[in-house]
Amino acid sequence: MPKYRLAVDRFLTKSEETWLGEQSTYDAMIQMWRFAVLPKGMLTMAVEMGLWRADGDKLSRIVPTPIGLESHLENYIESDPAMLGETLLIIGRQVLTSHGGFIDLLALDETAAVHVIELKRDKTPRDVTAQVIDYGSWVSTLSRAEVQAIFEVYSPGVALEEAFADRFNEILPDEVNAAQIFTIVAASVDSATERIVRFLNEGFGVPINVVFFRHFTDRGASYLARTWLVEHEGSTAATVSASRQIKTREVWNGTDWYVSFGDSPEGRQWSDGMKYGFVSGGGGEWFSRTLKNLTPGARVFACIPKIGYVGVGVVTGDAQRFDQTLVMLEGVETPLKNLPLNGHYRHADDDDDTMAEWAVTVEWTHTVPREQGVWKTGMFANQNTAAKLRQQFTIEQVTAAFGLED
Repeated sequence: MPKYRLAVDRFLTKSEETWLGEQSTYDAMIQMWRFAVLPKGMLTMAVEMGLWRADGDKLSRIVPTPIGLESHLENYIESDPAMLGETLLIIGRQVLTSHGGFIDLLALDETAAVHVIELKRDKTPRDVTAQVIDYGSWVSTLSRAEVQAIFEVYSPGVALEEAFADRFNEILPDEVNAAQIFTIVAASVDSATERIVRFLNEGFGVPINVVFFRHFTDRGASYLARTWLVEHEGSTAATVSASRQIKTREVWNGTDWYVSFGDSPEGRQWSDGMKYGFVSGGGGEWFSRTLKNLTPGARVFACIPKIGYVGVGVVTGDAQRFDQTLVMLEGVETPLKNLPLNGHYRHADDDDDTMAEWAVTVEWTHTVPREQGVWKTGMFANQNTAAKLRQQFTIEQVTAAFGLED
């Protein structure tokens, strides 16, 4: 016996961006039902939406008014891309491709995958599907720098890293445009479009979908009803080949490192690291392991978590146990543990190297006190004690703040 799927969307967006169903102040309860009948092995039917107003025991059907809707959808989505079902950052509108086409909207999701958003308008099913895939093939070739350039044209004077952090409360990932998602936006969907999109999505895993809207007016209020052709669960990034990673992530210069200096009243103190020239981490293998990747000649950008960047310097020695580290003090090598330190660098069971505090000596180029740490939305941070610093935005911001020449 064939299986059927019944999908129900309970919410509508009002013109003033209020969600009905949970926040409605209207006496009438309004629900939108979307039915998609999908018997296995049979042709599918185009999705149809119906809207009824429930007044007590009486139902009154509200007739959609599609006139002019598609001409406004692009503006609606640009102003509030969340109407597509997930948080997105618009990075371009009417983006010119290398072969002369114009992409309606480009956006990033929280994984930094690029969404190609194309309105159906009066295009045929074959044309709109081929067009969005053609645009996607061009987008897939864009490097991280080219994505940033598109955003610079769209939003002059705003760094992509800042905009991304403001929208998602996360730093921009190393990988940008590692995956692409294709969305066709329409006021209605026909059976041919449904057949083509389902064939690509469900048969071959192509991340393409159709979201369509119907416009309703009732008692002076205007509503948009939204549904998806294929069940929508947010974007899923595909596995990226090594050759793609070279283009979609910022290139590491082989020198610069981010170092997290965990300053706390009960533990290590930045005032010690600044005065005596070292960074350190320990209390478990996780905290010291990456510190051992630092080698003489590497440039480190020291950052106190939740405070900001406080120092830039050059590594002068390999990582050693803190209690075995020597620093230069007035031209004399002096054991770090014998200095008048403000912090505490011993840990339980630190006779074991994996539990001990480890230190790396640094010749500081520029430092500032903890209270003057440099931080700007979108700067790089990492849970590891040391990590390769690829993000040019952070390097540029710290270099400018410290008055350095990169």
